[in-house]
Amino acid sequence: MIDRRDLAALKAAVPLNDVISAYVPLRKAGREFRGTCPFCGDESGQFSVNSNKGVYHCFECSAGGDALTFIRQMERLSFGEAVDRLAAQGGITLRAGAGHHDRQHVERIRLVDAHSAAAEFYSTELNTSTEAEIGRKFLAEHGFDQAAAARFGVGYSRQGWDHLTRYLRGRGFTDKELLLSGLVQEGRHGLVDRFRGRLMWPIRNIGGEAVGFAARRLYEADTGPKYINTPETPIYKKSQVLFGVDLAKKSIARTNRAVVVEDYADVMAFYLAGITTAVSTCGTAFGSDHIAVLRRLLKDNGSSQTIFIVDNDDLGRRAALRALDDYHKASGESYIAVTAGGPSELRLAKGDAAVADLAEPRAHFFEFLMDQIIAGYDLKTPAGQRSALEEAAPVFARIREHGALVEVAVQLAGKLGDLDTDLVVRRVKLLARETRGNVGQADAERRPPHTTKPTLNLRDPVHLTERELLKVALQRPDLISPAFDAYGIDEFTAPPYAAVRRAIMEAGGAEYGVQAPQQYLALVLQSAPDEAIRATVTELATEPIMRKNVDEAYAGEQLVVVRRHSVDRRMQDLLSALSRESVSEEPSHSTALQNELWTLQQYEMALRQRGVEAL
Repeated sequence: MIDRRDLAALKAAVPLNDVISAYVPLRKAGREFRGTCPFCGDESGQFSVNSNKGVYHCFECSAGGDALTFIRQMERLSFGEAVDRLAAQGGITLRAGAGHHDRQHVERIRLVDAHSAAAEFYSTELNTSTEAEIGRKFLAEHGFDQAAAARFGVGYSRQGWDHLTRYLRGRGFTDKELLLSGLVQEGRHGLVDRFRGRLMWPIRNIGGEAVGFAARRLYEADTGPKYINTPETPIYKKSQVLFGVDLAKKSIARTNRAVVVEDYADVMAFYLAGITTAVSTCGTAFGSDHIAVLRRLLKDNGSSQTIFIVDNDDLGRRAALRALDDYHKASGESYIAVTAGGPSELRLAKGDAAVADLAEPRAHFFEFLMDQIIAGYDLKTPAGQRSALEEAAPVFARIREHGALVEVAVQLAGKLGDLDTDLVVRRVKLLARETRGNVGQADAERRPPHTTKPTLNLRDPVHLTERELLKVALQRPDLISPAFDAYGIDEFTAPPYAAVRRAIMEAGGAEYGVQAPQQYLALVLQSAPDEAIRATVTELATEPIMRKNVDEAYAGEQLVVVRRHSVDRRMQDLLSALSRESVSEEPSHSTALQNELWTLQQYEMALRQRGVEAL
């Protein structure tokens, strides 16, 4: 838990143009910087970076935010990971208090540091130790040179009992921290290394932090499994981590394609073959949590592709079934490619081109699964066709999207010979209804009602003035403070503008913008309820104010016009209420309405005559 003002100070410590220029070149344009938008690729200079305010905005694709938003979007990091990354870039040590969440944060940093130290230790052993010759030989035999090993941080764990334990103790880590990290375990006479005599692959999260290890067996005398992975720890959940994602994330986001393989060496093989979008699971089946990781990288517009590479048909069938179970959670389309021996062996036998060719989508997993299911039946006979249908129909009835369900049912009918297509579709749909029952309806009832985002009409003079006033409030709060802070949220009729007004209020108001201009906008962004409103904030904070020379008089005009519109709306409401009053109503109620109306009429007249002085 980080105090929001400390967080704003963190962002102010690292100039935004320095953060963004590490990804795209920027050129100075007055008080701002301009460049190619890294999100939509627009080169017309519509991507604006204002370091003084700490925000960026693309007027082409509406991407925008502060330094943390940029880092999260570019690097696909969580909020906490982005905070750590920015703190490291600024050389800032985040303060931790006595709260539970603060202790967890410090604990996490210590565990990550321990894994980083272990990765360095293992890597040094692989490169310098005589004992590690067996590891270097294994890599060479699989076509991986020293540079490839260094790129993936491959290392070697010595056969002794406590080499790493003693090394990490010397680096200041406590026994409690070492046990919690999973790098060591309890032995008969104290702590011992968990990994001994094995080739080591560091498993890194999407932010590039080492959070675990995969250890491959090298010695014939080693009777353990082929791979031993780090156990579950506070920083490592095997169902939520993909090996190689730290290196592949930018390529996956750029190409909108991911390749999922089964082995760490296979990821390296694809990388060396020029396919830098390969990842693998870490000792567990590919599941919904892995899909969630990929969805952070792939565009959620149906155009993305995920290719599963498996080394036998049975594994392919199981991968397709798993993909089918989570089809509704995935983005885009999934495909299966089967290869004998795996990509790393294929690279040794046939070269990089053969490996790169595997990454081209061929068999859609629906089609692959159909072929697998019906292969055991004689489709030349009616009995064989019906039997194949009865096995396949329940499988594809698990598809939740109605359109995809019907499309697959029609495709299945085409593969079953001369069975009537309508019969096949009806059978699959019937099983789908039986499978789901009323779950879909229950889910629909639990979901909040859909609300359409209101459209802003900038030809509407009311919306236009509200927009102009908010631009002044964000860009020149000194011109309207403290009067602006007395304005209610309901004085802004456009819902997005009302939300921005609330965010300004929660950030301390325009008055705080005068006191702490470097932190003000960052706090407004933090207070925004969602990405849409954050985008509106950055747009308003970077869009030029309509008056070239903005002064107190112009700012006062916007204050007065917005207030007059608000007063006019209230007077109309009162007139409507009075017209509905019946003779049976309490006279005192009508009198109160008339008194309020008279007061507002006097106020409206004063605003017209005296302007900002009447506020």
